[in-house]
Amino acid sequence: MGKIVDYDPFPTIEKCSSNGRENQTAVADMDGTLLCDRSLFPYFALVAFEAGGVLRLLFLLLLSPLAGFLYCFVSEAACIRVLIFATVVGMRVTKVESVARAVLPKFYATDIHPETWRVFSAFGRRCVITVNPRIMVEPFLKEYLGVDAVIGTEICTWRDRATGLVSRPGVLVEDNKADALRKAFGEKMPEIGLGSMETDYPFMKLCQEAYIVSQKNVEPLNRQQLPKPIVFHDGRLVQRPTPLTALLIVLWIPVGFILACLRIAAVSLLPMPWVRNAFWALGVRVIVKGTPPPPAQQSANQSGVLFVCSHRTLLDPIFLSAALGRPIAAVTYSLSRLSEFLSPIKTVRLTRERSKDAAMIKELLTEGDLVICPEGTTCREPFLLRFSSLFAELTDQIVPVAMENSMTMFHGTTAIGWKGMDLFYFFMNPSPIYEVTFLNKLPAELTCTGGKSSHEVANYIQRIIAFTLSYECTTLTRKDKYQALAGNDGIVASKPNVAKRKIMGC
Repeated sequence: MGKIVDYDPFPTIEKCSSNGRENQTAVADMDGTLLCDRSLFPYFALVAFEAGGVLRLLFLLLLSPLAGFLYCFVSEAACIRVLIFATVVGMRVTKVESVARAVLPKFYATDIHPETWRVFSAFGRRCVITVNPRIMVEPFLKEYLGVDAVIGTEICTWRDRATGLVSRPGVLVEDNKADALRKAFGEKMPEIGLGSMETDYPFMKLCQEAYIVSQKNVEPLNRQQLPKPIVFHDGRLVQRPTPLTALLIVLWIPVGFILACLRIAAVSLLPMPWVRNAFWALGVRVIVKGTPPPPAQQSANQSGVLFVCSHRTLLDPIFLSAALGRPIAAVTYSLSRLSEFLSPIKTVRLTRERSKDAAMIKELLTEGDLVICPEGTTCREPFLLRFSSLFAELTDQIVPVAMENSMTMFHGTTAIGWKGMDLFYFFMNPSPIYEVTFLNKLPAELTCTGGKSSHEVANYIQRIIAFTLSYECTTLTRKDKYQALAGNDGIVASKPNVAKRKIMGC
């Protein structure tokens, strides 16, 4: 946003030295400076969809032409006011905060300007001043970039809801930015100011040095170079929603929902040997690698095989069953009532009491094969969470399975939303892909029976699955994920007096 600089009133950022800056302060604009892209729309669209749903996103799209007209013929501030109003009016502030904490960081992190970060990261104290609502950008900037202070536009609230209006002094553009910087720093101004628009000049002139970030196309900084990796993130949208992408999402959802219902009906109603072919006919690709073991022979008093899987979505047991051509029972942690109703396989909820869970798993293994996801929750990024070691104590018939999936439009998991829609969102993708890789059965000498501890077995299986998928092992847990994304431990309380039935885990 803002008028692009056509000449160089300040030197370009490439001429700025990053040496010896540890005791100095830098202040930078965000869009077009700290971020490569100048457009604010994708981030407002993310808040609109994730916190308000598809109708809110449609409302934002309808008002976007007005915002564009105001930007071109009136002022940048008027444009921003329209975007803020369309996005948050009537919305609970806690919902906006939740999206800012759990959803936006992943998208911001993929658009960091490399030259700006080279300079900005060298300073001992860092400040960002932006036209964006502070509530949207502050969690990412402080948590993942180590920014000390964030100065942004403040939104008005009433009874914990956003009014859609902007608090005084208004949108932080031009002189408002300079005034906000004076108020924050007093007489001792930052050593360096970084900007990219003519509207950044007022605050840049207050700094001892100032540098312009050119608008030439650059490749964003590799996320691995950020101070803190983003292991956990939430939200339904896979891609950053540009105006065109947002319009396609709005148009696709009614069609996608019907397609999802057909796919869910196929997996719920058809015999499992037919499901894989039905998936193929409905655009879902199931790729199977490795050689799965034959089913347990109950007549030979043989214990069932325990399939130990990495956890990508609640559908992992379903796609494992489809790959095998037979239904496999599963154990899981938290459930949604809708998933309970739609599940085509037998699944049993764990109690989190070690002795009870051990007895339950042993009993299920006497009945046949079983699948377990020892991470206890899903992870979207190429990381494996810590594997619970309980399963290793109960059997030596263990087959590791590496699960991986690919989605182009929607994520099929959530920590802050309603889990009952997880399977619908996954199957709303135009052509989702699930890859099931069966690894070799664990040799007897690498099991607890062979003298290994349960932790050694769990860690070994985590490592070989991570190696197969080219993922990274971590010691993070389910609790870490839900504390980071939702502010709770992720436990769904059991409903009393509910009869046992076939259920699908989350």
